[in-house]
Amino acid sequence: MCTFFLDNKMMNIKEKIRVIPDFPKPGIQFYDITTLLSDGQAFRETIDVMVQISRKYNPDLVVALESRGFFFGPAIAYQLGLPFVPIRKEGKLPYKTYKETYLLEYGSATMEIHNDNYPKDQKVLIVDDVLATGGSMAAAINLVNHFNPKEIHLLFLMELEALKGREKLSQYSIDSLITV
Repeated sequence: MCTFFLDNKMMNIKEKIRVIPDFPKPGIQFYDITTLLSDGQAFRETIDVMVQISRKYNPDLVVALESRGFFFGPAIAYQLGLPFVPIRKEGKLPYKTYKETYLLEYGSATMEIHNDNYPKDQKVLIVDDVLATGGSMAAAINLVNHFNPKEIHLLFLMELEALKGREKLSQYSIDSLITV
């Protein structure tokens, strides 16, 4: 659904991401977004494109996952004039929370969201940097579902197609600026 103008911006954005082979272990290609973030113009274009995509869903609030989702979610919420809701790693939120544990390649992790102040029946946009296997996003969706949202839409900077995370999340609308 992107126009030619957006396609050009996305090509420039993709070129700003550094690929590091064999990190954090042999056989893994790590996509380092710090090179994108450190280029003010590229970062601005990234946020502009993400905001434009977000508008089609007319969300009521923006949620993002710690930690790299926090680079994008608050900026999108700010541009849209919407509230921002953080999902954080266990033990980082100071008030009562809902918790969700999910599996990692070697073990598990737990995320939390505050259990108050989020009106029910809203359109929610959940933002993260990378869609890989979909495990952390599935956990985030479970947390957001405590508030009985009207709709949930997902937005990622990048999607690693070979890991098939989209399949795990197929009941939701998913947008990724870049696919690799």
